[in-house]
Amino acid sequence: MDQDLAQKLLEKTKSNFNRIASEFSHTRRYLWPELVNLFRGYIKYGESVLDIGCGNGRLLDLYIGMIVNYVGIDNSEKQIEVAIKRYPNRVFLTGDALNLPFSENYFDKVFSIAVLHEIPSSELREKFLQEAKRVLKDNGLIFLTVWDLRNRKLLSLKYSFLRLIKRSGLDKGDVFIRWGREVERYYHVFGEKEIRKLVKEAGFDIIEMGVAKKEKSKKANIYLIAKKSSLSL
Repeated sequence: MDQDLAQKLLEKTKSNFNRIASEFSHTRRYLWPELVNLFRGYIKYGESVLDIGCGNGRLLDLYIGMIVNYVGIDNSEKQIEVAIKRYPNRVFLTGDALNLPFSENYFDKVFSIAVLHEIPSSELREKFLQEAKRVLKDNGLIFLTVWDLRNRKLLSLKYSFLRLIKRSGLDKGDVFIRWGREVERYYHVFGEKEIRKLVKEAGFDIIEMGVAKKEKSKKANIYLIAKKSSLSL
């Protein structure tokens, strides 16, 4: 993907979330129980945690009753406003996931819940993972989820046709999904093979990976837990 287009899509995503922040937060009040169950065995008291693309701060459901040095960061000012209202005693920052305002080897855990699929172009997705790795301590863990949209066959056919006639400028797997009548949200449709390759090439050792399906729903997330090797450069 052309990087000028990628930057425009990033700005569009930020603008979209500022427009729908309140409504979006209402539909994302809690972290999926399926993900809580998957991740809870990895968390520890007193650890330092970075929540990239924190939205309304719902990741804190994972740490109920625990002492933890939590920082949430999101590029949407309106989402951060919602998070601060929900959790006034926690730290939330407006910032760029591609240029994190933290020193190297700072956090024990980095979470990225439903964020990576909103980052356009393989180059920027690689940069996102490199930044996450930079701020992680040696042997620190990263927790990633992306929507499992592989069953959206009509979406795939539509955007495959646009790419074929060279009108969209999008990469394979890129789609748009409507939120209401006015907002179209960019997504990259990941398969397990693609995200596994991306994470390994970024210098992580994969510990666990799979698909988490929401109970009584067709919705599903691909999830991945990986470790920053102490030998990683």
